[in-house]
Amino acid sequence: MVEVTVTPRSSLADRPVRVHVRGLAPSELITLRAWLRDEQGERFQARAFFRADAMGEVDPGYHPALGGSYSGLYPMGLLWFLQPDTPFRRLLKRDVTGSPFRIHVEVFHGVLLVDGPQDRPLASCEAERWFVGAGVQRVPIREGRVRGALFLPPGPGPFPGVVDLFGGAGGLIEFRAGLLASRGFAVLALAFFAYEDLPRTMAQLDLEYFEEATAVLLQHPKVRGPGLGVIGVSKGAEVALAMASFLPLVVATVWINGTAFLHGNPLVYRDLCIPAIPYGVERLLITEMGALDNSAVFNDPRHPMSRSSAIPVERIKGKVLFVVGEADRSLNSKLFARLAMARMPPEQGRILSYPGAGHLIEPPCSPLCSISCIRGSPRPLLWGGEAKAHARAQEHSWKEIIRFLERELGCVSGKL
Repeated sequence: MVEVTVTPRSSLADRPVRVHVRGLAPSELITLRAWLRDEQGERFQARAFFRADAMGEVDPGYHPALGGSYSGLYPMGLLWFLQPDTPFRRLLKRDVTGSPFRIHVEVFHGVLLVDGPQDRPLASCEAERWFVGAGVQRVPIREGRVRGALFLPPGPGPFPGVVDLFGGAGGLIEFRAGLLASRGFAVLALAFFAYEDLPRTMAQLDLEYFEEATAVLLQHPKVRGPGLGVIGVSKGAEVALAMASFLPLVVATVWINGTAFLHGNPLVYRDLCIPAIPYGVERLLITEMGALDNSAVFNDPRHPMSRSSAIPVERIKGKVLFVVGEADRSLNSKLFARLAMARMPPEQGRILSYPGAGHLIEPPCSPLCSISCIRGSPRPLLWGGEAKAHARAQEHSWKEIIRFLERELGCVSGKL
């Protein structure tokens, strides 16, 4: 009898699993398919074709895929290469504590290019992928102006604190905070517009709001000070770099595919105002897929007129880890990282640069999202990236991010 298993059956979403098929005929050709539905009911799936070994077994960790959604030896390929049935959807977990993603893994005889109701699997199983570990607590934050969610590891603490920021779509995104909390960090997933009673759009980058958020985090009895970390992607990386420049309590900053200048929104902090470089929207390109390519929208930061919009990274007292996707089609993140490093003491920053990786570099086992719709955009946005290179970049960068935060913020307890 054919059997397929996923081990462990329940795991954190950034951890590897093993898929194993037994009971096949030697050299039997099969299709392995993985699929899940997100919280809106959208299906994401990947399939790969394999030939069983002499023992009638298939293990994607040892047997290369012959074709399908990918080819070659990729133990996590069935998760790395998940794609939506409806174009331009991003796989994004919203309710991180209430439920996991449920992955269905099925085995079919032969090469199954498309599936219909008449196609019955030889075997199937289900696995759970969680974004918080056992005992991680989510605490809604509504203190003063600050809105977000605090994720606390199990145990008495105190734990090193991290502020987690996402980009220009706004709202509150929590999946990375849940995974970091499962690694022993107290993480504030911070919204800064388009959430609850916050402004619907971001007219300016009010740094005092983020300063207030750091105070809320550090005042929690389970959070260890005096310093904290910040991690941000896209617009959130721009904010993170500004926080590191002006807020001395920020001692560790993870910058993922952002800028080193103010773009679109000026920065205000007490009596200071840093003007923004306007977007060159006339340089937007519409791709053959109908998506917007933003890569030329950002004016050249090396132009003398852009100097007044530079984030003053020379003020940074802590350390910065720059994570760059060289195939980023949202902006030239490699250029911005290099320009920031040129104005910092070399020992304070490090660049991790990944050929083939796109804009949305996320924790490992997250599939590449190269194009997606976001709030406020009339068309889908092109993020870029090549699936295999992007997957390897996510796997490597996540390990480096964890090591960096542990080193700069101190050893953590409560790892799961």
